[in-house]
Amino acid sequence: MKLVIGNDHAGVEFKEKLVKALKGRGHEIINVGTDSLESVDYPDIAALVGEKVLDGKAEYGILICGTGIGISIAANKIKGIRAALVHNEFTARLARLHNDANVIALGARVIGDELGLACVETFINTEFEGGRHARRVDKIER
Repeated sequence: MKLVIGNDHAGVEFKEKLVKALKGRGHEIINVGTDSLESVDYPDIAALVGEKVLDGKAEYGILICGTGIGISIAANKIKGIRAALVHNEFTARLARLHNDANVIALGARVIGDELGLACVETFINTEFEGGRHARRVDKIER
């Protein structure tokens, strides 16, 4: 699966670990995040990830900042992006199952490496349930 990953300075180390693990599982990764600890603006990174998802260059996006809050807010300003800030496998699963989220957001300072990877794996391997949830997603899109 092709995934796009973006992060600010707070997520550099976490991103590196995720990329290594995801590549090891056979995923193709497009890295649009910073590789430097120098401060960058997370809304710019969210825009880059959103663009790749909307253009079909990646099936899903992964966003990382310190808490995941700011970068998920920025991503959700992009029409067509449904970014979900997740904290565990349950929220990652329901983000896809019920909300058809196309971007997962993680907080590097609040989630461990193993749990973060488990969240991403759960997210990308869960299909949208549709049904009554499709009606709600349509309302979000409008």
